[in-house]
Amino acid sequence: MGFDFLYEKDEAQYVFYRIPKRLVTGERFHKLSTEAKLLYGLLLDRVSLSRENGWIDGDGRIYIIFTVESVKCAMHCSEKSAIKYLTELERADLILRKKQGQGKPAIIYVKNFNTRISEEGAEDFDTRGSK
Repeated sequence: MGFDFLYEKDEAQYVFYRIPKRLVTGERFHKLSTEAKLLYGLLLDRVSLSRENGWIDGDGRIYIIFTVESVKCAMHCSEKSAIKYLTELERADLILRKKQGQGKPAIIYVKNFNTRISEEGAEDFDTRGSK
């Protein structure tokens, strides 16, 4: 038994993850794996939920909690792959993971790559994710 075709009335039933076009076509991101780009779309989607739940730090930045286990489940991948995709996004400066310690999950700041911060503003976080 196969799938039926999409009809005009069916189009609105799908919910989509948004992956910015520039992430796919931009020269700066050409070395990112397709899986890392998809993960960025999943993380962007989670930002909306975090905003609704008031997960905003003292500086007004929205953060999310998306554990390695969550990545594994969402992407149907191994722990090694999940860590690899998160690391790719960090190295591309698309996310910042900040450890909370004491067995708590890291919080993730999903970065807006359409804006740039000054070097002075970058002092708030170093590249390792500590404040």
